[in-house]
Amino acid sequence: MKILMIEDDRDLCETVSFRLEQEGFDVDVCHDGEEGLYYMQESIHDLVILDRMLPHMDGVTLLREARSRQIKTPVIFLTALGELNDRVTGLNCGADDYLVKPFAFEELLARIRCLLRRPGTYDASHVLKLGDISFDPDTRRLAGNGRECTLSNREGDLLEVFLRNPGQTLTRALLLTRVWGLESDVEEGNLDNYIHFLRRRLKTVGSSLVLKTVRGVGYQLEVLQ
Repeated sequence: MKILMIEDDRDLCETVSFRLEQEGFDVDVCHDGEEGLYYMQESIHDLVILDRMLPHMDGVTLLREARSRQIKTPVIFLTALGELNDRVTGLNCGADDYLVKPFAFEELLARIRCLLRRPGTYDASHVLKLGDISFDPDTRRLAGNGRECTLSNREGDLLEVFLRNPGQTLTRALLLTRVWGLESDVEEGNLDNYIHFLRRRLKTVGSSLVLKTVRGVGYQLEVLQ
């Protein structure tokens, strides 16, 4: 599961992201509001931890803009602004939760898990099914038509993105960021290689799903009727 932390305190970002990664989360960080809104628009994260006092665009403005663009990613405000009117403003502008600094990491972790238990939110342990295959993100086991195989970590991450967005054309930029991370300098050729690997995996389990190239844009996982 991917979390985006939008926070200008770099030391805090480093500490929190390290602790979250120990808990099994994949964390990206950015340090100003305009950049944070850009990444939220990419819809590559499952939850956002957002500060209110940010350079270039404050957190409240950022979140109002994101919600006006129909970006529904769950958001937790993590901020030093803890007065009643601050909390009310934060929740009214579209936040799902509000936690005041200083805070205990255990409470932040509990609030993250609480949000993820809500209906319609990401469930990392849920077996994904599409067409004639099923895929378990925890074990990376791909099954279909009485056959099974185990995917590599990267293959599994890539297939999971496609299975969570069936029939949608996913851009190369989105796939690279979603699977390799915001700050990765991976070459686009690596994505093409892993698409090739996934096609072979689908063939191994005899699947009728088609991983289609959308020329000049990206790729689409298609269920043939």
